[in-house]
Amino acid sequence: MPTTWNRSPEEFHKIYVANTDAFYKVGGAAYAKDLDEFMTKCALGLWSKAGGITQHHVDMANEIYSRGQKKPSWMLWSLTSSVCENEMFLPPVFFWNLAESDVKRGTENSRALVRVITNVLLYCAAVDDDVTFSEAEYITECQDKLSAICDATGVKKSKAAMNPMDFVTSNEPSFQEKHPVQPATSGGDPAPTPAKEEEEKKPNLDELMAELEELVGLEEVKKDVKNLINLVKVRKLREEHGLPNTAMSLHLVFTGNPGSGKTTVARLLAGMYAAIGVLSKGQLVEVDRSGLVAGYVGQTALKTQEVIKSALGGVLFIDEAYALAGGGEQDFGKEAIETILKAMEDHRDDLIVIVAGYTGPMEDFMNSNPGLESRFNKYFNFPDYNGEELYKIFLLRCKKNSYELSKSAQKEAKKIFNEMYENRSDNFGNGRDVRNFFEDTVIRQANRLAAMENPTKEDLVTITPKDLRVG
Repeated sequence: MPTTWNRSPEEFHKIYVANTDAFYKVGGAAYAKDLDEFMTKCALGLWSKAGGITQHHVDMANEIYSRGQKKPSWMLWSLTSSVCENEMFLPPVFFWNLAESDVKRGTENSRALVRVITNVLLYCAAVDDDVTFSEAEYITECQDKLSAICDATGVKKSKAAMNPMDFVTSNEPSFQEKHPVQPATSGGDPAPTPAKEEEEKKPNLDELMAELEELVGLEEVKKDVKNLINLVKVRKLREEHGLPNTAMSLHLVFTGNPGSGKTTVARLLAGMYAAIGVLSKGQLVEVDRSGLVAGYVGQTALKTQEVIKSALGGVLFIDEAYALAGGGEQDFGKEAIETILKAMEDHRDDLIVIVAGYTGPMEDFMNSNPGLESRFNKYFNFPDYNGEELYKIFLLRCKKNSYELSKSAQKEAKKIFNEMYENRSDNFGNGRDVRNFFEDTVIRQANRLAAMENPTKEDLVTITPKDLRVG
C-alpha cells in the first residue's frame, strides 16, 4: 500500500502549482480562482473517505492555491464543518463552460484539466496512511463525471490513453512511481501490486497474530483462529515428515452482523495462510453478489472466473453470500455458486474461500447446495460488540484522528454505547455504527467551534458531552 506522505506542505504546494501551471499554459489562467476552490472541495470529499479531517489535512488544504492567488487560511474546525457539504462530487459550472469553449475552438483543454485534477487527487490521497478503496473510488468518480461532460458536449477525444502525469512539469517522481496505484478488485480492496525491484515480502505470522490480538473483543474468534493456524502448522509438519493427514477443508463460514470484524479477520487469515505456506500470496479479494453475477446467460460464469483468477494464491471473501441463492431456480446466482465450487476443487492447493453473512440466512445458504455443505464445515461466529467494546472502538477512532474526550464526555460516551448495545436491532451495525457516530460527533463539534471566536488547539481536539448528543 502507499506509504504516509512524508514531505512538507510547502512541497505539496510546489506539486500543486506544477500541475495547475501546466494546465494554464494551454487553457489560460482565467479559471485559477474557481479551480482552487473546486480542488479544495474535491480534497475534502476525498479525505472524508479516509475517516475524517486531521490537522495535517488542514496544512495541505492551505497549500491548494495557484500561482498568483491568495493563500487560504483554513482552521481545523472550519475545514471539518465543510466536509458534510462536499462529500458528493458535483462538476463545477466553470468546467461546463471550458468544455463548451473546447467544442467551439476545436481544443481539448477540458480533458487536459481532467488529467490534472486526477493527478492532484492522487497526491491528496497519499496524505493518509494509505489509499483506501473508498478514496480510489472517489477519484474514479471525479474522473468519470468530468469526462462524461466532455463526451456530452462533444469535446474531441485524445488519441493517447489518459495519464495523470502527462501535464506535470515538476521534476518530482510521479505518484505512480513512488506509490504504485493498485487495480481494484470487484467489490473490495485494491489487489496487491508486486514491487518492481524486489519480491513482495512474505507476511509475518507473528506480526499478524499480534494484530489479531489487538482487535477489540472477538475472544472466541481469536481462539478459533489460533486453533486453526496451529492445526494447519502441525499438518504441514506431518506432511514434511511423510506422515498421513486426514482430509481437511480450510474453507470457512463467517456468521454475524455487519461491522463485527469479519472482513478484518479474513484479511489476517489470508496473510497467516501465506506465512505458513498454505497459500502462495495471501491477498484478500472481497466481493458480493454484484461482483459475481451478470445480467445475461453465460456471462456470470465468465465474471466469476475473473474474480477467482484474481484471488488465486489468496482468499476469496464473499460477503452476504446467501444472496447468491435467493433468486429462484432461474437466477444466475446459482451459476456463480457452481463456478466457485468447481474452482475450489480445481485450485484446492492455492485458493481458500470464506463466505459470510447474517447467521440465519447463511444457514439457509449452506443448505441450498450439497456441494456447499461438503466443502464448508468450519464456522466462525462473530458476536455483536457490547457497550464497553463499542466504547473502545470509538476511543481508537478518536485517537487515530487526534481527538480526545473530556472526563465528562468519557462518562457520557460509555452511557451512550451501553444504550446502543442494549437497544440494538437484529441487523445491528456494530463497528459501522460507531464510525457513523464518530462522524456525527465531529460535525457537532465543528458546529460548536464555529460559534467560538478564537478556538484554541485544546478546543480543536477536545470532544465534550454536547458533541456526543443531538440537541
